[in-house]
Amino acid sequence: MSAAPEALVTREHGLALLGEMLRIRAFEDRCYRLYGELKIRGFLHLCNGEEAVAVGAMRALGPDDAIVSTYREHGHALARGVPMTAVMAELYGKQSGCSRGRGGSMHLFDVAKRFYGGNAIVAGGLPVAVGLALAQKLRSATGLTACFFGDGAVAEGEFHESLNLAALWRLPVLFLCENNLYGMGTALDRAESEVDVAAKARGYRLEAAAVDGMDVFAVEAAVARAAAAIRAGAGPALLELRTYRFRAHSMFDPQLYRDKAEIDAWQKKGPLITLTTRMKAAGLMTEDDYRRLDAAAAAEVDAAVAFAEAAPWEPIADLERFVYAEPGA
Repeated sequence: MSAAPEALVTREHGLALLGEMLRIRAFEDRCYRLYGELKIRGFLHLCNGEEAVAVGAMRALGPDDAIVSTYREHGHALARGVPMTAVMAELYGKQSGCSRGRGGSMHLFDVAKRFYGGNAIVAGGLPVAVGLALAQKLRSATGLTACFFGDGAVAEGEFHESLNLAALWRLPVLFLCENNLYGMGTALDRAESEVDVAAKARGYRLEAAAVDGMDVFAVEAAVARAAAAIRAGAGPALLELRTYRFRAHSMFDPQLYRDKAEIDAWQKKGPLITLTTRMKAAGLMTEDDYRRLDAAAAAEVDAAVAFAEAAPWEPIADLERFVYAEPGA
């Protein structure tokens, strides 16, 4: 799919999208440093390079829509409006975190934002999304469920089972595959006999399309079209968002499976560079605009780190809470 025509790109809109992507990039870069400083422990999966997917998709979705994410979810949560302070505190394992410090990087959650968490299990979020969409249909709710997952999930049985049920029941669910070409350390074409994810979805009679996931305008436009069709009763749909992660799969990944030249080539067409170049060429922004937005993002990250550093640990007396449902909850 092509991006939105230049005539539809306004200065205000473009700067808003750029500002959101810069927030995510600054947050992820700081998390990388904090992990090395032992401030953040456990698993950490960064989304550098995939910011256009999170920002473009969330801009096209509404507050009544449910969101199901993956273990690479920081960008999704921030773009959805989960406070950066709460996300950073969660990574620190503090009580002020969005999951009270109990979930960490892979289990961000905010019911007020209808952000129903990340999932540490590959493809584990797809059946959850089908269940949420079924509930929306039974309640005649106006919202839909958007489900993010990586290309590695396409090889799992849950992918096929979920698409099959969603199509059979004509559920209001939008499947969003972030295809960054690698499932952990395995290239897509080494694990899948058919690498066209959209084509697989069409096999279940879903409307499906491939989108340039490095172009935030293209992502926003595609998600908006698909969401409008689902709300109108067209049934489920899938978008294959073709993107690339610049950092390793996780902090424990030595990245021996791809060449540096490949990463460098993708970085040259990254979402921040692509949008900035396009906006400047159209006379819609200046270098001062970029510096202002970049500084604002850095200041917000500084404030989030300060918040997390000062946040309290959960008291020992509460450690057995939230293990089972409490009476009256």
